[in-house]
Parts: sequence; structure tokens; C-alpha cells
Amino acid sequence: MFLLDSLLINGISFVLDKVATIADAEINDPERQRERLLEAQLRLETGEISDEEFSAIEADVFERIREIKARTQPQDVIVDDKHRVAGVEITVDDDV
Repeated sequence: MFLLDSLLINGISFVLDKVATIADAEINDPERQRERLLEAQLRLETGEISDEEFSAIEADVFERIREIKARTQPQDVIVDDKHRVAGVEITVDDDV
């Protein structure tokens, strides 16, 4: 009986570990967020969602992409003759 319990627990543990690995990969994949933005844009164009709903989704997607980049990219980037800045992120406040 102990052997069956051990096998069951190990099997469940293995499956849960694989699910966690896949979920982590999905969460840390900026491509998934871009797909989500494209889907929202299609829904906006077909009239399924309003401009306000699209704006909220867009803001959330960009925030998640920023979070992913902050977690996955090194924070102390050195820019010198051998390196160049490939992109800049700008945030604009509406009340300016």
C-alpha cells in the first residue's frame, strides 16, 4: 500500500511540476502578450469591445511586457562604444 501511495504522490508531483513549468514559461513569454494585444485589436475592429476596453487591455499588456523584461533582462546594462541602445520606453501622463 505504501508503494502505491508513493507512486501516486510522485506521479501527481511530476504532473504539477510540469504544469508549473509550462505556466511559468507562458507568464514570462512576451510573445503571448503580443498575441493578446493582436486579439484585442481584432475584437476592437469587429466591434466586440469598445475603445476604452481596448485601451485597458493595451495598458495591461504593455505593463506585463515591462515586468517580463525587468525579470528576464539584466538590470545593470552598460552602454559604450561596443553597445548601443536599441529602444526607448516612454510614458506620457495625460495631464501634461
